[in-house]
Amino acid sequence: MNKNKLLLKKYFEDNLLVEADINSYNEFIIKGIQEIVQETSEIIPTIIPENVTEFKIRLDKVSVTKPEIVEADGSRRDIYPNEARLRKITYSAPIYMDVSVHIDGVQRETFNALIGKIPVMLKSKFCHLDGLKKDGLIEKGEDPNDPGGYFILNGNERVLINVEDLASNKVLVEESKTGSSKYVAKLFSEKGSIRIPHVLEQMKDGILYLSFTSFSRVPVISLIKALGLVKDKEIMRFVSDEKEYGDVFVSLYNSIDLKTEEDALEFVARKIGINQPREVKLEKVQERLDRYLLPHIGIRKEDRIYKAYTLCKLIKRLLMVSKDGIKIDDKDHYANKRVKLSGDLLVDLFRINLRVLINDMLYNFQRLVKRGKFQSTRIIIREKLLTSRIKSAMATGSWPGNRKGISQNIDRTNFLATLSHLQRVVSLLSSTQENFDARALHGTHWGRLCAIETPEGTPIGLRKNMALLCKISHEDSNDEKIKKILENIGLKVV
Repeated sequence: MNKNKLLLKKYFEDNLLVEADINSYNEFIIKGIQEIVQETSEIIPTIIPENVTEFKIRLDKVSVTKPEIVEADGSRRDIYPNEARLRKITYSAPIYMDVSVHIDGVQRETFNALIGKIPVMLKSKFCHLDGLKKDGLIEKGEDPNDPGGYFILNGNERVLINVEDLASNKVLVEESKTGSSKYVAKLFSEKGSIRIPHVLEQMKDGILYLSFTSFSRVPVISLIKALGLVKDKEIMRFVSDEKEYGDVFVSLYNSIDLKTEEDALEFVARKIGINQPREVKLEKVQERLDRYLLPHIGIRKEDRIYKAYTLCKLIKRLLMVSKDGIKIDDKDHYANKRVKLSGDLLVDLFRINLRVLINDMLYNFQRLVKRGKFQSTRIIIREKLLTSRIKSAMATGSWPGNRKGISQNIDRTNFLATLSHLQRVVSLLSSTQENFDARALHGTHWGRLCAIETPEGTPIGLRKNMALLCKISHEDSNDEKIKKILENIGLKVV
């Protein structure tokens, strides 16, 4: 018993309860912001100054410093969390970005601009408390036992609640409660800000149909052929080279007239109601397939064939359940869930608000050009816009996607209540609906979620807490490890 106590004591000395949240926030600041900026690195205005044929504003390197305050006399100095609490201000750090202007292919102006301020998580790498020992924390007015992992907005301590959601980019076959298809294969394809649900189903006529965005129940074989995998024999082989499924033959026979990629594209164009000249029509269909069909695989022309292979495997997965009797996927199994931490939630928030800032820059630029008053790109950046929008979302808890209650005032009833609040996990499901399976305790919760701590009443089972020894891994690092293991045992990357 004493050995167990020593081990647990050592574990909590070396590991913070909110370590995953702090690492997630650090990842967002170090990599996440830069990746979001790179998604829209070039701004091309539609209205440009006279005697100019090409005008580009390029957004480059982003840097975040530690929290500071600008006093009334204009002086700048570092600010610590306790001062932010007492003075009822936000503990935030400035974000700087390198901006360059290119006129007719020549770089004319380069500067480092303040684009806004981001609230800083206590005890993260960008907090002044990082690395301070017990005496140093006491000197700065902090409780040495406080774990951090929260923010200070207008003097209030706010915590971002971890969100539990179904895993993206993963096929889940489930029993259909409505419609003529007994089983459906669902996949949420996510890339950046895009998250598109794909539904594969087999109707009474035996034909397999795929639905996503404006593509409603399009025969999946026609989409595979439109992506460049035209030969029926190859489609059959990529679905399964071990067993021939008769249901695939039905779908292949239905698309027997589609001999070439162009025939398939024209058929898909008719199905989604594009009525334009042939060349324009085919180009529009290809553009939509690149952008909206399985975007997580890629959005380039070269990725089309890989999308075709993925659709073949999607068909195989559905038929294995409907014909071979393999069990349907359990949505409540924690392998099919992902927990979005503070960093992931801030990525969603920053992406949308950076887009608002870029649109505002474009508007300001074009307005000045129309008036003939444009002199420098520096004056079109309003840093208060990004700051106020991020601060507003974190102060109210209203998040992109009409989600409410993501940010909450931290519970300071006692120390245990605070730790509990920092470890909370909420489901996106509505608490007013039954959702019996989602509320039930699942075997895979063991060691990950607390089996006891959940409120009574309507939110029971939907509001949970992480187990004390739970560790949350980073998805990207796991993907790389798995890829290396598979390559070492013979996987060939085509």
